Amino acid sequence: MPKESEESYLERHKELESADPGEARMNALQSNATAVRAVAAAVEGTLGPKGLDTMLVNGRGEVVVTNDGVTILERMDVKHPAAQMVVNIARAQQEEVGDGTTTATLLAAALVDEGVKQVKRGVPVAKVIAGIQYGVRFALEQMQMKARPIWDLEDEWLQRIAFTAGREQEDITNLVMEAAHLVGREKLLEKNFKLSDTVVAHPRVESGVFSGVLLNKGRLNVQMPSFLENPRVLVVADALEPEQLEEEVLRTEAGFSKYMELKEAFRKTIEQLVELDVGLVVVGQGVDPVAEEILTEASVIVVNRVKKSDLIKVAEHTGARMVKRTGLDRSPEELEEILGSCATVEEDERFQRIRITGGTGKPSATILVGAATEEVVGERERICKDAAAAVQAALRGGFIPGGGATELALARDVEKYGDTVQGMEGFGIAAVAEALQRPMAQVVANAGFNPLEKVEEVKALQWKRRSDSLGIDCDRGTVVDMIEMGVVDSLLVKYHALQAASEVSTAILRIHTVVRMRDEEYLSE
Repeated sequence: MPKESEESYLERHKELESADPGEARMNALQSNATAVRAVAAAVEGTLGPKGLDTMLVNGRGEVVVTNDGVTILERMDVKHPAAQMVVNIARAQQEEVGDGTTTATLLAAALVDEGVKQVKRGVPVAKVIAGIQYGVRFALEQMQMKARPIWDLEDEWLQRIAFTAGREQEDITNLVMEAAHLVGREKLLEKNFKLSDTVVAHPRVESGVFSGVLLNKGRLNVQMPSFLENPRVLVVADALEPEQLEEEVLRTEAGFSKYMELKEAFRKTIEQLVELDVGLVVVGQGVDPVAEEILTEASVIVVNRVKKSDLIKVAEHTGARMVKRTGLDRSPEELEEILGSCATVEEDERFQRIRITGGTGKPSATILVGAATEEVVGERERICKDAAAAVQAALRGGFIPGGGATELALARDVEKYGDTVQGMEGFGIAAVAEALQRPMAQVVANAGFNPLEKVEEVKALQWKRRSDSLGIDCDRGTVVDMIEMGVVDSLLVKYHALQAASEVSTAILRIHTVVRMRDEEYLSE
């Protein structure tokens, strides 16, 4: 995309402060719309089954080949402030539902583009913005009404959704569905659980799914065993070290005496863990050398500096209760209550990762994705995460026809709704109707067909047959029923994409003037 530094962006708008207010506002709008279109152009070619990849290259010659929208946007060299707003909304879409970033970006660019067209016609920006908000709110309500529910994991549409979101890669589809069945419907419906977080990738590993947790860490030292059966598990949130005293305190005789008492108490705590037959200790921070020595001698596996999200996974899977170091100063009976257990703990010495399986706590799954090279495995990981996120979102909210069919049907509904609205807000509603046609137009264009011709053909047939599921077969270019073709999308993915696009587009349309800020050093004086 054309690059523009923040300095040149502000320099180019320096004259706006003294220019005609109307001209300045229009120039700012036009500049922002151009920047947003450029961002959308970087990802629009990846949309649909015939979408192609984008190659990202940095100054060191490192290469990433992907068709994942958020990966492209996050790694692009984006300087323009309005363009950065679009990148941020795509990132938020990824964090919220894990998929649909390209659709969100495309819709945001279309809404900004159509909104600017209405402003150029003389419609006040405030009216355009209000109309867009009305139109999007109506479209979201209609989208929810068009959703088909999914009641359980056996529903065949989940498989189709995984297949579509997984770029039609059958092995990834099977991995995601197997993992979904392992964790179960109840776990998938939990608000804070993300199936996409269970995806782990590594070059040259065999792809598969297992019931358990994989830590991206090895043993604390090689003298510890690499395999244990039926170990008891302790999860420590912070460091496995004695309580620390301030240096000033240590300089006094009383302070040094206190320090020695704390060290001895800590040693007894570690020895008590050994007596309780703890076999695996997973620690969030560092491990004291004394603890390492005692635990190594007792053939305990210790894994340290494990990130918090993985600590939570281990605790949940093994049934352990995660505690801080100070929580270990308890009686043996009390310590028993915080320990978990599992069937096996094993380190893959080749990749230095710890695999924990057969936990007695909540069901857990890990999806292992392998490939021949770092570049390929990274892309397969992103695809697998998208598929996992789409499956979970579909289970939570149901599904709608894919291929842009639903958006095109919504465009027709929004047009009718606009006819009932009096006032200039109707122009903003019309902008929403036009923008909703963009996803199918892009999918068709990427498949090598004339988007104008095909979109009009589908619109006519959707109206004639009163259908919201007609779209284009990207292989033959014919109008087909997306449901019958098995081309469906998660409602939540599409819902959040349109919602996010509305938020960022109206925020950008509100920007009518660009003013240079004083430098930070002057502000702080």
